[in-house]
Amino acid sequence: MRRWATSYAMLAPALLLFGVFVLYPLVGAVRISLTDSTGIGRARFVGLANYTAMASDPTFWRAAGNTVLLAAVSVPVSLVLGLGVALLLRDRIPGGGLFRAVFLAPYVISGVVVAMAGRWVFDQNVGIVDRVLAAVGAPQPDWQSDGTAAAVSVVLVLLWARTGLAVVLYLSALQGVDGDVLEAAELDGASPWQRLRDVVWPLLRPTTFFLTVMLVIETFQVFDIVWVMTKGGPAGATELLVTYAYNQGFAARREGYGSAIGVVVFVVVLAATALWWRAQRASEDEL
Repeated sequence: MRRWATSYAMLAPALLLFGVFVLYPLVGAVRISLTDSTGIGRARFVGLANYTAMASDPTFWRAAGNTVLLAAVSVPVSLVLGLGVALLLRDRIPGGGLFRAVFLAPYVISGVVVAMAGRWVFDQNVGIVDRVLAAVGAPQPDWQSDGTAAAVSVVLVLLWARTGLAVVLYLSALQGVDGDVLEAAELDGASPWQRLRDVVWPLLRPTTFFLTVMLVIETFQVFDIVWVMTKGGPAGATELLVTYAYNQGFAARREGYGSAIGVVVFVVVLAATALWWRAQRASEDEL
């Protein structure tokens, strides 16, 4: 009995923080999503009207499509870049410290700072990207006014910000690869590509699966980079579910509808987490 009491006492601070910062806001969001709240005056209960309204909201579906497309593009590229940089850092190439700083710094600093740096880099007047393009005689996209160019700039900055996580986890996983196994494969005549494909990659699959889920979840939650760089524009080209929920809840004063979108995002993230947990349990049972 004393052991249980001690365990609960040690868990109490974490449970309290979870209740205050996660559970209470979630319950509040669900409650508001069932009303027509505008943040002013008394809200009226409307049931599931906000959720059914999403089905006929073209902007919602465009934001959902943008979010899924962003995940489909950024997650695989982040994995490839993360593995490539991790392999370079493991081999201690010249300039490895620079690679480490370039890819790890954005992951440990504020997303707002990263987004402000990205906005400056892609600025049409003073941005370094346009200066480089002009120097080589290449066309200069309208990063702030062209939808496709704006989306590309957001993806590139997001890749820079998110690749650091993949680098750290892949580098940690590579430290666990037995050097004797790689040496034996080399003695058997395996090329570097064959050693990576047949020896290293199978050992990195658990890390890759974990990273995939984490990066997908982060993509569905990304707000700061998009908001600082484009605010979802131009003309909704970079609007994501999270930014659309914010726009509806605060700019349009449709708190009920914005909360409903937030609840949908939470359910999607929760489902992805549950699938990852079940897959992990299944892989552990096979072992």
